Amino acid sequence: MANIQEVAQKAGVSVATVSRVLNNNSTVSPSTRLKVENAIKELNYEPSMLGRNLRNSESRLLLVLIPSISNPFYTEIINGIQNTAIAHHYNILLCETNSNPEREDIYFNMVKNKLADGVISMDPTVNMQKLIELAENHSIILCSEYDESNVIPYVSIDNELAAYHAVKHLIKIGNEKIALINSDEKFLYARQRRSGYERALAEFNLPLRKEWIYNTTQLDFQDGVQAMRMLLKLKEKPSAIFAVSDTLAIGALKEMNASGLKAPDDIAVVGFDNISFSNMTNPTLTTVAQPMYKMGCTAATMLINSIHENKVESILLDHELIIRESTMG
Repeated sequence: MANIQEVAQKAGVSVATVSRVLNNNSTVSPSTRLKVENAIKELNYEPSMLGRNLRNSESRLLLVLIPSISNPFYTEIINGIQNTAIAHHYNILLCETNSNPEREDIYFNMVKNKLADGVISMDPTVNMQKLIELAENHSIILCSEYDESNVIPYVSIDNELAAYHAVKHLIKIGNEKIALINSDEKFLYARQRRSGYERALAEFNLPLRKEWIYNTTQLDFQDGVQAMRMLLKLKEKPSAIFAVSDTLAIGALKEMNASGLKAPDDIAVVGFDNISFSNMTNPTLTTVAQPMYKMGCTAATMLINSIHENKVESILLDHELIIRESTMG
């Protein structure tokens, strides 16, 4: 394989001139640039990206933090991040934290040691104080879950409004006894979605009953099964369920089916996220669609702009209520 010295010799220029051509330096004359480019083609020369990155103090690597790779919510967001990153000549490293502080520290140290240029965090369990400290000198973007202090730029949706629209839909089709399957309210999105649920109930003068609010520890399918199992044991059962994620809603539908109940005839169900599985359930699931691919593209664009020291501001994207069989059977 040819090296840069051989390219310089063939083009009749210095190694420094070849380097300037490779780095698109405008000081090189068109005729000299053409000679160097022809030499590169003839010798089939491929410059070392590692060497170039080291000289430029960049890695061209973006870290993407997620709590668990098994959650299908992240799939389309990651696709958006990856496609945008590649289009801008960056690579991504998917980092599953598993809510483990030691893993977080490894990833944060990669950025501090210039092994990565920046971070997109989708992990609601991340140590926010450490992330804020890292953001003082490095490029960080929050995606989906964000911090209320607004110190770090984020891209998300209006979770409170989205939940309000979902519950209002349940009310409009005749439901007055609406339960909430929520996740742990230490997470901002869970508090925001509960707020939207409560807002819709208050607007229509419907009761807010504690026994109809079930908090899970995670967003797993099995947590949705368990939540519905407990709600079905109540003396006065709800006529509708709003679940803050599709995985919880799908688990709830599974338990309904096992109990001989049908949605929406017995209990209407609405989920949140519009993951691919939501259109494969029986019945198909009414859900709040987050623009997940666009969210990923936006997060990557924001991060790359931040790396290049351009001003970055937080963005809220639009959501959409997708009405399917679980509320309109």
